[in-house]
Amino acid sequence: MSALNSWLQDVRVLDLSQYIPGPLATLLLADFGADVLKIEPPLGDEMRNLGPRDKSGRPIFYESINAGKRVRRMDLKRAEVREEFLQLADKVDVLMESFRPGVMTRLRLDYATVSARNPGLVYCSLSGYGVGGPLEQAAGHDANYLAQAGVLHRNGDAAPIYFDPPIADTTGSLFAVIAIQGALRARDRTGRGCFIDMALADVAVPLQLFQVADYGARGHSPSRNETYLNGGAARYRIYRTADDRHIALGALEEKFWRCFCETAGRPEWIARLTEPTPQTKLIADLAAYFTELTLATCTARFAAPDCCVTAVLTVGEAMESSYCHQRELVRRGLSGELQALFPARVDGEPPAIRPPARDA
Repeated sequence: MSALNSWLQDVRVLDLSQYIPGPLATLLLADFGADVLKIEPPLGDEMRNLGPRDKSGRPIFYESINAGKRVRRMDLKRAEVREEFLQLADKVDVLMESFRPGVMTRLRLDYATVSARNPGLVYCSLSGYGVGGPLEQAAGHDANYLAQAGVLHRNGDAAPIYFDPPIADTTGSLFAVIAIQGALRARDRTGRGCFIDMALADVAVPLQLFQVADYGARGHSPSRNETYLNGGAARYRIYRTADDRHIALGALEEKFWRCFCETAGRPEWIARLTEPTPQTKLIADLAAYFTELTLATCTARFAAPDCCVTAVLTVGEAMESSYCHQRELVRRGLSGELQALFPARVDGEPPAIRPPARDA
């Protein structure tokens, strides 16, 4: 077992969240060794009803995001159950919830109520649009949050596209874990917890700090296929191959672009690095070049590390790749399921596989 799996072994987490953002955050906390008790409504987390099922009929998505947790169903609208929940909350370090603002107040399980009994509690509310503001009660999903943040507008080709995996949902999980661990560290000094108000519509904003800074300085909002990161640069695009596969070119820096051009046998392209974006003519030249090569030819020809050329793999191809196997990014769990583990090796050791979720 990696040291990573013991970093939070003395931390107890009460998780009321459902679907992706909250449960992914508590999955990562469980990876660090935290004891996570997931509280679900009487009919269970709705994630149980989404997505495919394995040969035993178990919901694949639900099982993957709740591995390593203890699960209990509770009807928090009942007074006696609410009191039982408060007794659980008295003894934990972290409470995660992902209801719309106001729900926990109506249940009389809001931060003021719970922290009065447990002053050291770190209470994380991970909602769509956060507490307060004009969209507080608006429903939304990942695409709505990315649209609100200005991300969707500049990504895609002829029109904006959705992202898979969902960027705001998963980034919200990561920011929540960062904030929770910071709050726990602060509690070590002060003895007091805090209330963390995190909105999924907010988390995409710091991811685009370059665009925010550019807008502040020049008032500029980039469009699709305009910048060197969203398709405007020939050296940072996806190209179709002769066998209808795709290759990703990522030769942003001059030395990588030079290596690519020389390996391609097109040294005359080197000087075109600085053509203004969108580099429409150069993009067309590269597109014509790649359509003459199969994917296998491309990967063989541009195998040199500094070419920055990568085959666009399917999920299955990626899972079976030598890179994935050697890095031990994916391993079989106790029930034979594939697990995508925390992507860090500590002192050379990969994280341990996760046990399945179990009833508390």
